[in-house]
This record gives sequence, C-alpha cells and structure tokens, in this order.
Amino acid sequence: MSRNILIVDDEEDVQAIAKLGLELGAGWNVLTACSGREALNVAANSQVDVILLDMMMPDMDGRATLQKLKANPVTKQIPVILLTAKVQESDQDCFTGLDVAAIFAKPFRPLKLAGQISEVLGWAYSEIES
Repeated sequence: MSRNILIVDDEEDVQAIAKLGLELGAGWNVLTACSGREALNVAANSQVDVILLDMMMPDMDGRATLQKLKANPVTKQIPVILLTAKVQESDQDCFTGLDVAAIFAKPFRPLKLAGQISEVLGWAYSEIES
C-alpha cells in the first residue's frame, strides 16, 4: 500500500535525501514543505499518513508547528515524527510531553527511513526490489 508522507524541513538537501529514500526504498508518495506555515497548509489539504517534522526551522519552529497541527481537527490525528539533530540526553527534556509518534536523529539513513517509520507506526513494510 502506498503511503503519503509529508517532510517538513527548511533544508532542501535533507528533504531531497529523505524523499529519495522513501520513494526508492518503499515507493511512497512524498510531499515536502520548507516551513511550518507551508506544512500546515499541505497537511490540511492533502491525505497525509505521517509527517516528518524538523524541530529547528526559522519563523515557526517544529514545536509551534506541532502545536498548530494538533490544534486543528483536520490534522490532529496525523502521526508526527520529529527529526532533530538534538538527541543528547541534556536535550531530551525539551521533547517531554510532546504528542509525537517518535523522534528520529539527524543525520538519518535515507534507505532505512521507510522501515523505521513503518516500525514505529505498526505498518506492514517490504522494501521494493531494485
């Protein structure tokens, strides 16, 4: 079953690498957004199965974007996985209490991403044969 994934990251290279890994590795449809505001619009107007959300973005950061997603009845049920470079134990407090499915560390392995998402969300997953 093809999934629709929204990647929200202000770094185009991160978007491109994740998109490539999910499309090639699992055959999923990938939407992208460069900002929190764009993510809110895409999520509200598209059938999205999961959102990969960068924590550190200009203007509206991941935390603010997450709060708005969870406050909107149209998007509140979409699982969100945070992408962050801040995975040290000292940074863990800032993630406490957030309504997220998981937190993935950056940098990530693009070809392993679909498997990690599937595992967290309990989706059946099989890699596409090359």
